[in-house]
Amino acid sequence: MSASDTIVTRWWWVRHAPVTVNEGRIYGQQDLPCDTSNADRFKWLADHLPEQAALVTSALMRTHQTADAIAAQGLSLPERHEEAGLNEQSFGDWHGLTYDEFHALQGKKGPSYWLAPAFERAPNGESFTDLVARVVPVVTRLSNHHGDADIICTSHGGTIRAALAYALGISPDDALRFSIANLSVTRLDCIENAEGRHWRVCFVNREPDHSTGRLA
Repeated sequence: MSASDTIVTRWWWVRHAPVTVNEGRIYGQQDLPCDTSNADRFKWLADHLPEQAALVTSALMRTHQTADAIAAQGLSLPERHEEAGLNEQSFGDWHGLTYDEFHALQGKKGPSYWLAPAFERAPNGESFTDLVARVVPVVTRLSNHHGDADIICTSHGGTIRAALAYALGISPDDALRFSIANLSVTRLDCIENAEGRHWRVCFVNREPDHSTGRLA
């Protein structure tokens, strides 16, 4: 690769629509449906995401439903490529607990931004650090495969934070400090040139400015 050659792979990460059927219980990697009734929000996504992008989802139905709802509002999307490696963190035995039950089990209240510190592994599940280790090879492989293109990835809050940890080269605990709202967009660019591969963070957790309908 010459000094003038630069390949940019643009990742458009979209967190899935809200899950409302869980009755306030921890759902993590459980395969629950999401609420896609907010047509205005999906129209905003359809208007602001790129045409002719590759489409990647996790293996969980809420990411499929989110992509389908964006397409229904007018964005032309190809057949999705499903990656189980981009699923949300598995909370193992914590799945199905209310947050009160979880905190009673833990004996103390955990950090407000995530269930547990990044290195704490759920019984029969994963830690957030495990999630980062699972997500990074998928992101690397797909960046190699879709070089110099746009990738729309409908995924999960934990998965997007894991991608941010990789892109920024920060610790998993620090990555958990990011707020990733449902139906927000995070843009990460994988840049390859003669100096190697590096990442550019264009924006994180972007939502519409409700007064203008534009990107906030």
